[in-house]
Amino acid sequence: MSPPPPLDRTDIEILRLLQNDARMSMKEIAACVDLAPSSVHSRIRHLRDSGVLRGAHADVDPRAMGVGIEALFMIGLSKHERGTVDHILDDLVAVPEVRSVFLVTGRYDLVVHVVVRDTMHLKDLALDRFTSRPGVTRIETSIIFDARRRHDLPSFTDD
Repeated sequence: MSPPPPLDRTDIEILRLLQNDARMSMKEIAACVDLAPSSVHSRIRHLRDSGVLRGAHADVDPRAMGVGIEALFMIGLSKHERGTVDHILDDLVAVPEVRSVFLVTGRYDLVVHVVVRDTMHLKDLALDRFTSRPGVTRIETSIIFDARRRHDLPSFTDD
């Protein structure tokens, strides 16, 4: 994977604006960064084409979709070979209830964020889709009571 292209202050400001409201128009962004809308459009197209801007997503209230519980599965694996781990990551992220899969250091190998209807759905998901999976040696579940999330990333560039 090649590193992303260098970003200037204007690119960073455009990204900051989009992280907070991806529905902003080119005209609105242009006014904020003091550029012509056509220049903003060109920059955003370049950010997309180069892989810096990877998409825009709607922030949906999980309850509106029938989600009653969010949980974390902490999973231990029997093998840590790259191909095996990559295969498990790809398989798990394809499970509809899975929101995120993290390969981590420490006591467990994976942390998986899941959403379910209720505790029975959580139990069935754990037993049917995770503990029965080859290579999984242990699983621990933590229910998420509440969460806060930021969508904007800090900029660590030297610009």
